[in-house]
Amino acid sequence: MDFRILLRSFKGPRMASLILFLSIMGPGIITATVDNDAGGITTYSLAGANFGYTMLWTFVPMLIALAVVQEMGVRMGVVSGKGLADLIREKVGVKITFFVMIALLMANFGNTLAEFSGIAVSTGMFGIPKYIALPVAALFVWGLVIKGNYRSVEKIFIGASLVYLSYIVAGILAHPNWGLALHSVVVPHIDMSAAYITMVIGLVGTTIAPWMQFYLQSSVVEKGISIKDLKYSKIDAVVGPAFTCIVAFFIVLACASTIFSNGVAVNNVADVSKALLPLAGQYASGLFALGFLNASLFAAVILPLSTAYYVCESLGLETGISKNFREAPVFHGLYLGIILLATIIIMLPNVPLLPILYLSQVANGILLPFILIFMLLIVNDRNIMGEYVNSRLFNYIAWATVIIVIGLSLGLVATSFM
Repeated sequence: MDFRILLRSFKGPRMASLILFLSIMGPGIITATVDNDAGGITTYSLAGANFGYTMLWTFVPMLIALAVVQEMGVRMGVVSGKGLADLIREKVGVKITFFVMIALLMANFGNTLAEFSGIAVSTGMFGIPKYIALPVAALFVWGLVIKGNYRSVEKIFIGASLVYLSYIVAGILAHPNWGLALHSVVVPHIDMSAAYITMVIGLVGTTIAPWMQFYLQSSVVEKGISIKDLKYSKIDAVVGPAFTCIVAFFIVLACASTIFSNGVAVNNVADVSKALLPLAGQYASGLFALGFLNASLFAAVILPLSTAYYVCESLGLETGISKNFREAPVFHGLYLGIILLATIIIMLPNVPLLPILYLSQVANGILLPFILIFMLLIVNDRNIMGEYVNSRLFNYIAWATVIIVIGLSLGLVATSFM
């Protein structure tokens, strides 16, 4: 449906702008929302269950950092008309790009394993064995992309994003102490213990991941957003992080007001869902489990898709959901291969998933600073961006964000090895 045709039937400029924004929105919201994946939800749950309300202040700087990075990503995609991997290859050459892409491929595969593991865990909460759930999920994930085009798939992704509202409802049903929660946001509580610092690093480390920057820019390019609509794409880039941080905030809130307040010990999301049952009621527990299943399934689509995007872009090959297998064989073949391999591995008995997850986190921590620096070099190149380069003030904010993220990423790598 062409939303521009509808504009003629509306006299109010505000209504027209709203409809135009609705036609543009998607890449920013989807990318940021998927960041609340199986690993992210697990981290947020344990933060609330083990540290109560004291971690809530972290969502303020996380929102700023994610919004800054995503705004740069959509601006680069709209202005250049190219994906991030394509621009990096042109900026630093094929050799460096090749090694970066290999490292990203390994990190993304580890993250994809985590998502399929999340599907196994979440379906187990509803009594469905993984030997049934995983093949069905893999078929759904593959069929969604192979049979659809970008527009139809994006609508499904936006619908999946709305399921995250279940966490907000679960947080409200937990009857939190709103005064204490607000105080924890406004007045940061800093604890210098190793456990507290490690959790802060983990929270921020789950907010900005390398794959996000590649998927965001590639989806902006495939959607074909023009420069005249850039301002709406920028709003999309900010709305996404805001929604993501609100959802994460309520996950911490739900666990802090129930599990932490009652001194219940939990180790994973399944424990959290079970613990919420007597403390917050069956609806909160069920919504929490449903949200985790949706998050795992949602991310199981996006992560292999982002991998296929940046590998093919770095090699100069055809990409796109709207292209069929004959038009983009490597793109679709890589997408299918990652899904099949991840499904088979998670179905095997005694899979050493924890070391895999740690190694993927280490790889993300090492790669993220390089990706952010590449982005800043590109977004300040007038040959690529023209008049749309960063302003001086925005560069100060962006580089400060990069330095903080580098420090936290190095801390995440160090704690992962420890």
